[in-house]
Amino acid sequence: MKYQDNIKQVAALQPDYLGFIFYEKSARNFDSESIPQLPKSIKKTGVFVDADLDLVVDYIKKHDLQAVQLHGKESPEYCEKIKSEGIEVIKVFSIKDAFDFSVLNPYVAFVDYFLFDTKGKLPGGNGYTFDWNVLNNYPSEKPFFLSGGIGLSEIEDIKNFAKSKASKYCYALDVNSKFEIEPGLKNIDDLKKFKKISALSGITKLKKKL
Repeated sequence: MKYQDNIKQVAALQPDYLGFIFYEKSARNFDSESIPQLPKSIKKTGVFVDADLDLVVDYIKKHDLQAVQLHGKESPEYCEKIKSEGIEVIKVFSIKDAFDFSVLNPYVAFVDYFLFDTKGKLPGGNGYTFDWNVLNNYPSEKPFFLSGGIGLSEIEDIKNFAKSKASKYCYALDVNSKFEIEPGLKNIDDLKKFKKISALSGITKLKKKL
Protein backbone atom coordinates (compact mmCIF):
# COMPACT_ATOMS: atom_id res chain seq x y z
CA MET A 1 0.00 0.00 0.00
CA LYS A 2 1.17 3.53 -0.74
CA TYR A 3 -1.60 6.13 -1.02
CA GLN A 4 -3.55 7.37 1.99
CA ASP A 5 -7.10 7.29 0.56
CA ASN A 6 -6.46 3.97 -1.15
CA ILE A 7 -5.18 2.51 2.13
CA LYS A 8 -8.44 3.46 3.84
CA GLN A 9 -10.50 1.97 0.99
CA VAL A 10 -8.63 -1.33 1.12
CA ALA A 11 -8.76 -1.41 4.93
CA ALA A 12 -12.57 -1.19 4.66
CA LEU A 13 -12.46 -4.62 2.98
CA GLN A 14 -10.95 -6.00 6.21
CA PRO A 15 -7.87 -7.89 5.04
CA ASP A 16 -5.97 -9.70 7.77
CA TYR A 17 -2.68 -8.01 6.86
CA LEU A 18 -1.82 -4.79 5.03
CA GLY A 19 1.67 -4.40 3.60
CA PHE A 20 3.85 -1.30 3.47
CA ILE A 21 7.11 -1.53 1.52
CA PHE A 22 10.12 0.24 2.99
CA TYR A 23 12.57 -0.31 0.15
CA GLU A 24 13.64 2.71 -1.87
CA LYS A 25 14.26 0.74 -5.06
CA SER A 26 10.62 -0.33 -5.17
CA ALA A 27 8.02 1.65 -7.11
CA ARG A 28 5.73 0.87 -4.17
CA ASN A 29 8.07 2.37 -1.57
CA PHE A 30 6.02 3.86 1.27
CA ASP A 31 7.49 7.29 1.96
CA SER A 32 4.63 8.97 3.79
CA GLU A 33 5.21 10.15 7.34
CA SER A 34 2.36 8.11 8.76
CA ILE A 35 -0.05 5.25 8.12
CA PRO A 36 -3.74 6.11 8.50
CA GLN A 37 -5.57 4.76 11.54
CA LEU A 38 -6.54 1.16 10.81
CA PRO A 39 -8.86 -1.31 12.55
CA LYS A 40 -6.98 -3.34 15.17
CA SER A 41 -7.96 -6.52 13.32
CA ILE A 42 -5.59 -5.57 10.49
CA LYS A 43 -1.91 -6.27 11.07
CA LYS A 44 0.29 -3.51 9.66
CA THR A 45 3.16 -5.27 7.93
CA GLY A 46 6.46 -3.65 7.04
CA VAL A 47 8.21 -5.13 4.01
CA PHE A 48 12.02 -4.88 3.98
CA VAL A 49 14.91 -6.08 1.80
CA ASP A 50 18.25 -6.55 3.61
CA ALA A 51 17.64 -3.41 5.65
CA ASP A 52 19.80 -2.40 8.60
CA LEU A 53 18.33 -4.03 11.70
CA ASP A 54 18.22 -0.77 13.65
CA LEU A 55 16.29 0.84 10.77
CA VAL A 56 13.72 -1.95 10.85
CA VAL A 57 13.25 -1.51 14.59
CA ASP A 58 12.85 2.25 14.08
CA TYR A 59 10.10 1.69 11.50
CA ILE A 60 8.38 -0.84 13.74
CA LYS A 61 8.16 1.80 16.46
CA LYS A 62 7.37 4.72 14.16
CA HIS A 63 4.46 3.03 12.40
CA ASP A 64 3.41 0.62 15.17
CA LEU A 65 3.94 -2.39 12.93
CA GLN A 66 2.64 -5.77 14.03
CA ALA A 67 4.47 -7.85 11.43
CA VAL A 68 7.59 -7.69 9.28
CA GLN A 69 8.04 -9.37 5.90
CA LEU A 70 11.67 -9.99 4.92
CA HIS A 71 12.42 -10.26 1.19
CA GLY A 72 16.21 -10.35 1.22
CA LYS A 73 18.97 -12.64 2.45
CA GLU A 74 18.31 -11.96 6.12
CA SER A 75 19.87 -14.55 8.45
CA PRO A 76 18.08 -16.64 11.07
CA GLU A 77 19.80 -14.51 13.72
CA TYR A 78 18.41 -11.37 12.10
CA CYS A 79 14.90 -12.87 12.22
CA GLU A 80 15.39 -13.88 15.85
CA LYS A 81 16.25 -10.31 16.85
CA ILE A 82 13.11 -8.92 15.20
CA LYS A 83 10.95 -11.65 16.72
CA SER A 84 12.35 -10.70 20.14
CA GLU A 85 10.68 -7.30 19.64
CA GLY A 86 7.31 -9.07 19.85
CA ILE A 87 6.75 -8.76 16.10
CA GLU A 88 5.48 -11.45 13.72
CA VAL A 89 8.22 -12.41 11.27
CA ILE A 90 7.38 -13.53 7.73
CA LYS A 91 10.47 -14.76 5.84
CA VAL A 92 10.22 -14.83 2.07
CA PHE A 93 11.72 -17.45 -0.24
CA SER A 94 11.35 -17.35 -4.01
CA ILE A 95 10.58 -20.36 -6.18
CA LYS A 96 10.77 -20.98 -9.91
CA ASP A 97 10.53 -24.61 -11.03
CA ALA A 98 12.06 -26.33 -8.00
CA PHE A 99 13.15 -25.54 -4.45
CA ASP A 100 15.55 -26.94 -1.88
CA PHE A 101 13.41 -26.93 1.26
CA SER A 102 16.40 -27.71 3.48
CA VAL A 103 17.33 -24.01 3.41
CA LEU A 104 14.28 -23.36 5.61
CA ASN A 105 15.53 -25.47 8.53
CA PRO A 106 17.69 -22.82 10.26
CA TYR A 107 14.77 -20.36 10.19
CA VAL A 108 11.98 -22.51 11.61
CA ALA A 109 12.52 -21.51 15.24
CA PHE A 110 12.86 -17.80 14.49
CA VAL A 111 9.98 -16.98 12.15
CA ASP A 112 6.21 -17.14 12.45
CA TYR A 113 5.55 -17.80 8.78
CA PHE A 114 7.32 -18.49 5.54
CA LEU A 115 6.14 -16.80 2.35
CA PHE A 116 6.68 -18.39 -1.04
CA ASP A 117 6.59 -16.20 -4.14
CA THR A 118 7.88 -16.31 -7.69
CA LYS A 119 11.55 -15.83 -8.41
CA GLY A 120 11.97 -12.80 -10.69
CA LYS A 121 14.05 -9.73 -11.39
CA LEU A 122 12.61 -7.90 -8.38
CA PRO A 123 12.17 -9.05 -4.76
CA GLY A 124 8.40 -9.45 -5.07
CA GLY A 125 5.67 -7.83 -7.14
CA ASN A 126 6.62 -9.52 -10.40
CA GLY A 127 3.07 -10.60 -11.26
CA TYR A 128 3.82 -14.23 -12.13
CA THR A 129 2.87 -17.50 -10.42
CA PHE A 130 5.29 -20.35 -9.78
CA ASP A 131 4.45 -24.05 -9.99
CA TRP A 132 2.47 -24.56 -6.79
CA ASN A 133 2.93 -28.33 -7.12
CA VAL A 134 6.44 -27.77 -5.78
CA LEU A 135 4.79 -27.22 -2.39
CA ASN A 136 3.54 -30.82 -2.34
CA ASN A 137 7.01 -31.59 -1.02
CA TYR A 138 6.85 -28.99 1.76
CA PRO A 139 8.43 -30.81 4.74
CA SER A 140 7.59 -28.43 7.58
CA GLU A 141 4.59 -27.74 9.79
CA LYS A 142 5.42 -24.04 9.84
CA PRO A 143 2.45 -22.18 8.26
CA PHE A 144 3.17 -20.26 5.07
CA PHE A 145 1.78 -17.51 2.86
CA LEU A 146 1.22 -18.23 -0.83
CA SER A 147 2.20 -15.34 -3.07
CA GLY A 148 3.22 -14.50 -6.64
CA GLY A 149 0.87 -13.34 -9.37
CA ILE A 150 -2.42 -14.14 -7.64
CA GLY A 151 -5.39 -12.38 -9.24
CA LEU A 152 -8.97 -12.93 -10.32
CA SER A 153 -7.87 -15.24 -13.12
CA GLU A 154 -6.27 -17.56 -10.56
CA ILE A 155 -9.47 -18.28 -8.61
CA GLU A 156 -9.91 -21.78 -10.06
CA ASP A 157 -6.25 -22.56 -9.43
CA ILE A 158 -6.62 -21.40 -5.82
CA LYS A 159 -9.70 -23.58 -5.35
CA ASN A 160 -7.78 -26.59 -6.65
CA PHE A 161 -4.77 -25.70 -4.51
CA ALA A 162 -6.97 -25.47 -1.41
CA LYS A 163 -7.96 -29.11 -1.96
CA SER A 164 -4.39 -30.30 -2.49
CA LYS A 165 -1.81 -31.76 -0.11
CA ALA A 166 0.29 -28.63 -0.66
CA SER A 167 -2.30 -26.42 1.02
CA LYS A 168 -2.24 -28.20 4.39
CA TYR A 169 -0.04 -25.56 6.01
CA CYS A 170 -1.02 -22.63 3.81
CA TYR A 171 -2.10 -19.88 6.18
CA ALA A 172 -2.72 -16.91 3.87
CA LEU A 173 -2.90 -15.60 0.33
CA ASP A 174 -0.71 -12.59 -0.45
CA VAL A 175 -2.12 -10.53 -3.34
CA ASN A 176 -0.54 -7.46 -4.87
CA SER A 177 0.38 -6.58 -8.43
CA LYS A 178 -2.59 -8.19 -10.23
CA PHE A 179 -4.93 -5.91 -8.28
CA GLU A 180 -3.08 -2.70 -9.11
CA ILE A 181 -3.99 0.25 -11.28
CA GLU A 182 -0.38 1.37 -10.88
CA PRO A 183 2.34 0.33 -8.40
CA GLY A 184 0.96 0.79 -4.89
CA LEU A 185 -2.55 1.79 -6.02
CA LYS A 186 -5.08 -1.02 -5.63
CA ASN A 187 -8.21 -1.56 -7.72
CA ILE A 188 -10.97 -1.62 -5.12
CA ASP A 189 -13.61 -3.11 -7.44
CA ASP A 190 -11.36 -6.04 -8.32
CA LEU A 191 -10.53 -6.64 -4.66
CA LYS A 192 -14.25 -6.66 -3.82
CA LYS A 193 -14.82 -9.24 -6.57
CA PHE A 194 -11.96 -11.37 -5.26
CA LYS A 195 -13.32 -11.23 -1.71
CA LYS A 196 -16.85 -12.15 -2.86
CA ILE A 197 -15.71 -15.02 -5.08
CA SER A 198 -13.42 -16.29 -2.33
CA ALA A 199 -16.34 -16.39 0.09
CA LEU A 200 -18.54 -18.26 -2.39
CA SER A 201 -15.84 -20.71 -3.46
CA GLY A 202 -14.98 -22.00 -0.01
CA ILE A 203 -11.40 -20.73 0.21
CA THR A 204 -12.06 -18.25 3.00
CA LYS A 205 -10.11 -20.44 5.43
CA LEU A 206 -7.05 -18.82 3.92
CA LYS A 207 -6.40 -15.35 5.32
CA LYS A 208 -5.71 -12.42 2.99
CA LYS A 209 -2.74 -10.10 2.89
CA LEU A 210 -2.92 -7.01 0.67
